[in-house]
Amino acid sequence: MKKIKFCVGALLLAGASLTFSSCIGSFALSNRVLSWNKNIGSKFVNELVFIAFCILPVYEVTMLADVVVLNSIEFWSGRNALTASTRTVETEQGRYLIACDGKGYTITHEETGISSRLDFEEESRTWSVLTEDGTMYPLMTYVDDTHVRMATPDGRGSLVELSEAGLMAYRADANRMLMAGR
Repeated sequence: MKKIKFCVGALLLAGASLTFSSCIGSFALSNRVLSWNKNIGSKFVNELVFIAFCILPVYEVTMLADVVVLNSIEFWSGRNALTASTRTVETEQGRYLIACDGKGYTITHEETGISSRLDFEEESRTWSVLTEDGTMYPLMTYVDDTHVRMATPDGRGSLVELSEAGLMAYRADANRMLMAGR
């Protein structure tokens, strides 16, 4: 009986919070658990895990955490708390810190402190870099599922097919333009 009251209370709270706010949120935690479940095995294994997670209230707890805590943080801060992270990458040029805040990436060379900012604008489907003077310079815009418009050294842009051949052609074109500019 207590479990039923808890579930009813959680559903009422979830419904009320959705009613009183203007942002539903991304439900990142719930979506991660569901995505993990979809990729663990055959459809029969996935179904068994799904049923077990419903009985053990895993989905109910993740939904409640999303509704009450994570989506509220996302609404007020504009950032998804689960996507915020920092990673370290070792390269031949040195060690870089890559910080993700849910909207883009800040890449900082650990020794020099020089950093670059990459942001994704969903409306225009464009990745841009923040230049030193504070302006955003578009690097890549998704045209469709198989093509992007890439920045070129001459500033005109180039339509690139999302394939190995398209990448090779863009690389050759960019190298040719860079060499011509010297």
